[in-house]
Amino acid sequence: MANTTSGTTTFDKNFSIDEIVEEAFERLGIQNVSGYQLKTSRRSLNIMLQEWGNRGIHYWEIDELDLDLIEGQAEYKFFRSSGDGTSAVSTPNGVYGISDVLEAQLRSNRTQTTQSDSPMTKVDRSTYAGFSNKLSKGTPNQYWVQRFIDHVSISVYPTPDSSNASKDMHFYYIKRIQDAGSYTNATDMPFRFVPCMVSGLAYYLSMKYAPQLMQGMKLVYEDEFQRALQEDGSASSTYITPKAYYPGS
Repeated sequence: MANTTSGTTTFDKNFSIDEIVEEAFERLGIQNVSGYQLKTSRRSLNIMLQEWGNRGIHYWEIDELDLDLIEGQAEYKFFRSSGDGTSAVSTPNGVYGISDVLEAQLRSNRTQTTQSDSPMTKVDRSTYAGFSNKLSKGTPNQYWVQRFIDHVSISVYPTPDSSNASKDMHFYYIKRIQDAGSYTNATDMPFRFVPCMVSGLAYYLSMKYAPQLMQGMKLVYEDEFQRALQEDGSASSTYITPKAYYPGS
């Protein structure tokens, strides 16, 4: 009689922070992890996850939002977390942790079958600074993103007039990777990144506990991370068209 399979695919969600730490330490030949080692390893894991924010776009952290535009309002602030919102302009739609905006459209009739989108252009600081009247009203068609320590600010131009205040700015944005948090938490990432997360933590811990293993740990970490990045995202169709060649033309 053949053995049965588990029938589950939930290992990454049942793989808690303390097990990740234990696996990383075992790769360094360290067992029976102490309380301080748990604390310092969680700190290293959080530092590593923040460093991942410098390694391109992580597609599992892309989300979309319909931002309700307000007549005459140019700036909309999205704070890092609920404890940061001290401005008179509160975080719209209760969304926190935005890292950057990828693309945006002005969307009308969002909840109706006649919904339509108009593309908006992302501009840089110099372009936005060149607008003579940043509070002029009209149909928003451009936006500027400022990335601060505690919040991300989106400025639209021109500001919505009365006929456009009922429309939304629909945009795709990058979320920050969540902190490790409690030792019993799961991680905020797909299963493909679990191997490189463990090998990355082992590399970070080797700097503290096994410097002689740093070189090898780094090679394994970078190799697994590159494979995970290559598999991330959603591939589109590829079309190959032969080039027509006419002799003598």
